[in-house]
Amino acid sequence: MAARRALKAVLVDLNGTLHVEDSAVPGAQEALKRQVLPLCFSVVLLRSAPVTIRFVTNTTKESKRDLLERLTRLGFDIAENEIFTSLTAARNLLEQKHVRPLLLVDDKALPDFTGIGTDDPNAVVVGLAPEHFHYEMMNRAFRLILDGAPLIAIHKARYFKKKDGLSLGPGPFVTGLEYATDTKAMVVGKPEKTFFLEALRGTGCAPEEAVMIGDDCRDDVGGAQDAGMRGILVRTGKYRPADEDKINPAPYLTCESFPEAVEHILKSML
Repeated sequence: MAARRALKAVLVDLNGTLHVEDSAVPGAQEALKRQVLPLCFSVVLLRSAPVTIRFVTNTTKESKRDLLERLTRLGFDIAENEIFTSLTAARNLLEQKHVRPLLLVDDKALPDFTGIGTDDPNAVVVGLAPEHFHYEMMNRAFRLILDGAPLIAIHKARYFKKKDGLSLGPGPFVTGLEYATDTKAMVVGKPEKTFFLEALRGTGCAPEEAVMIGDDCRDDVGGAQDAGMRGILVRTGKYRPADEDKINPAPYLTCESFPEAVEHILKSML
């Protein structure tokens, strides 16, 4: 087996890995900090490593700008151009296809689609939109798809983590539309290989030179490993016992949290 190439990029999931809604994962801010401390300090900082960092997320609950503001309030030192979202990937696809979408996304995510025409829609885009998942709207989407509109899923996550527990993601609603219309959705977010490759674009890194850290065994770790990266699963956020056994190959590594994953990277992967 060929030797692994030197690590050059770290992809990091956001909700469930660095934070859960408005609460940071303990120690996550410190593990990420930019400053380089004297060697006498034992704090492990990812920013001190010679790697490119990208933050990749399937969130459709808010725009990239709102997401960045949330992360800044929580004390994370992250630049907007370091964040790659499934909303960005969806917008790119809509522009490539020149279609007018019926947007089933949270109203807070709409700014990321500014300038995209939505009159007389001829495509259906589904993200996480609890206020839109009612019979009238789902039936409108159903009829558009029957008439030939493509079904575009921003992602198909089964569930996600909120402070009060796990909650349904958009996946079950996308699957319902697929079943009713006998159509397969185009998925643009994690775990699609194209999403991970697009996130790496501009970094100069090949997939074999990257590692993904996330709390979703399928979408974060499985997707990254299918794209040629290594995947580190963290036991925070939506993680459930025995998630490691749900994908093949198994995660490269399973850690208790993001800080532990960073420590492993700095000690064993550079």
